[in-house]
Amino acid sequence: MTRPTTKDGLIEASETGLCLLLEEIDSVPADLQAAQLMSETGDRNIRDVVCHLYEWHRLMLRWYESGMRGEKPAIPAEGYTWKTTPALNDMLRTRHSGTPLSAARDELLASHRAIHGLIDSHTDEELFTKQYYPWTGSTSLGAYFVSSTSSHYEWARKKIRRFRKLLSGQRDA
Repeated sequence: MTRPTTKDGLIEASETGLCLLLEEIDSVPADLQAAQLMSETGDRNIRDVVCHLYEWHRLMLRWYESGMRGEKPAIPAEGYTWKTTPALNDMLRTRHSGTPLSAARDELLASHRAIHGLIDSHTDEELFTKQYYPWTGSTSLGAYFVSSTSSHYEWARKKIRRFRKLLSGQRDA
């Protein structure tokens, strides 16, 4: 899928990506949706992947709120750098170790709607002009939204597709 460059394209890519992600999750038999697998990124089951998306939405929402107040957001999070995102992701996964998949889905849908509320409040120029907002650095606000929605949903779909294939292989063995 091409990277969105307009508000309408971003909304469409994000909505389509979320729908495809939910379809991918639903394609996994219910009795296998909580199965534990080891993964190169630490995500061990579908819930971990869904919670990861939700938590990165929350990070995006915090960056946005801080940046729009004229502050410099702690990106990716307070006490973390881009080099230490594996540790951040581990912390976020641990935070949700007891969250059921159904609750994780609900949280993801709510955070997705919150992100879309922000997208809807901006023009194409505000979203896709690089450095329009000082807090976005050398990129655009839209690039942040693409990364936290459609691109991240595609990553999650691929990961869940791999989980499904592994689980099917284990079941057939």
